[in-house]
Amino acid sequence: MRKLVAAHTTEAVLFAVIIAISIVLSFATERFFTLGNAFDLLNISAVNIIFAVGLLVVLIAGGIDISFAVAASVVQYVTALLLERIGGGGWVSGLLIAGSAGIGLGLINAFLILRFRIISIVATIATFNVYFGLLMFFTRGVSIYNLPDWLTTRVIVYEREMADGSWAEITLPVVVMAVCVAVTWLFITRTTTGRQLYAFGDNPEGARRFGINIGAMQFIAFGWLGMMAGIAGLMQAHYAQEVVPNALYGRELDVLAAVVLGGARLGGGKGTVLGCVLGVLLVSITQNGLNLMGVSPFAFKMIVGAIILVAITLSSARLENLLPMRTRKGDDR
Repeated sequence: MRKLVAAHTTEAVLFAVIIAISIVLSFATERFFTLGNAFDLLNISAVNIIFAVGLLVVLIAGGIDISFAVAASVVQYVTALLLERIGGGGWVSGLLIAGSAGIGLGLINAFLILRFRIISIVATIATFNVYFGLLMFFTRGVSIYNLPDWLTTRVIVYEREMADGSWAEITLPVVVMAVCVAVTWLFITRTTTGRQLYAFGDNPEGARRFGINIGAMQFIAFGWLGMMAGIAGLMQAHYAQEVVPNALYGRELDVLAAVVLGGARLGGGKGTVLGCVLGVLLVSITQNGLNLMGVSPFAFKMIVGAIILVAITLSSARLENLLPMRTRKGDDR
């Protein structure tokens, strides 16, 4: 029983903090504690949550990826161009193209890390710049507005009219997000591969000696994030009804901060889907509340920076374990 409580301490604390912040914001602004604003939060957070569950898998496996948001932008353009080539397509073909393109970009990261023995954060910094540079070079920063009707038509799953005549709506990205969350949870908790990812992230050398294929773990983790990034990119295009080259630029740090805040450990081996979702919601609620209060968006950036700093500080003990054994023994002397 104690182990079960300890395992969910982070989620319980996050939930309590979300409740406390929501209560404060409900008194600070009249618009916050409304059904319409709650649904808007879900719609806006859907893309980041899809990103987050993909990034969670990479962090569990002991890696860090900051290129996924730019990769999603690349996938948006590739998907839009291919759909035009095939005459418009539909949701099935769109998701297949976006997911496959995202997997391909994720596998490039895994290949670089394995082939050239590059630290994951360094490799993804490189691909971040390469992907974004190529995207801006070939698109010249021009947005795509001529998208298929099925992609731009707003799909409303649930709606309710409010007292003031406005409508509170839950849209398709929320449903897709829920599916991605459920599938990721099943993958990392109910499959042998998911348990191997935890073992690999917690102790790579021990996992290798136990017979776990290190290369396969890297490709699976980064491929999973790539697939989620591709799906998130398509959902962003659907929500915005256009493809903008820099629309997702900068999301990577917000999502990374949220996932680590949700309990994922820098260095690998720890993290839950529930904590990940709560972390994103906490960041989104904070940003939404500050916006409703008229606070400068730069203040939110400072908060995200502080979250990352605290997360790295709390994970410093784990990061020390990543150092070579000889170095640590030398320090002890």
